[in-house]
Amino acid sequence: MLKLLGSAVVVLSCTLMGMTIASNYSRRPGEIRALRNALQMLETEISYGATPLPEALALVAERCDSRVAQLFRRASEELLTMRGVTAREAWETAIADYYPKSALNRCDRAILQELGNALGISDREDQVKHLVLTKEQLQMEQAKAEDASARNTKVYNYLGFLGGLTIVLILI
Repeated sequence: MLKLLGSAVVVLSCTLMGMTIASNYSRRPGEIRALRNALQMLETEISYGATPLPEALALVAERCDSRVAQLFRRASEELLTMRGVTAREAWETAIADYYPKSALNRCDRAILQELGNALGISDREDQVKHLVLTKEQLQMEQAKAEDASARNTKVYNYLGFLGGLTIVLILI
């Protein structure tokens, strides 16, 4: 009876590990899509609304997908603290808080950090150009993420379960 219970725990835990890895693959494309939409809103606020950056970030946080709202909200909060934080520093702090909880990878993070280098240091047109470039780079990453999700989601789901069965068979 104890062997059966232990075997079930091993299979279940391996299956859950596989499902966790698979969920990251499936969450990433949607999160990148939400980021692109939020950056489009930020571009609109900056170019057409001529909204100051802290307010524009706060407005985007209110209207964008909840998966990425924290990033924009945190950047806005940092800029509004009046501690003399630059837009780049506020953006980097927001990314540092957001990244561990997200499904984004290092390449996505690097793209977002590059955007931070341009925020708040140039005129509207230049910032809009950087936002457009970031959206295009994220679009390419989204295509890669969708491809990886299609390939790897089922693989890791099955791998977790079958890996657990293999471990049980080896131990029994």
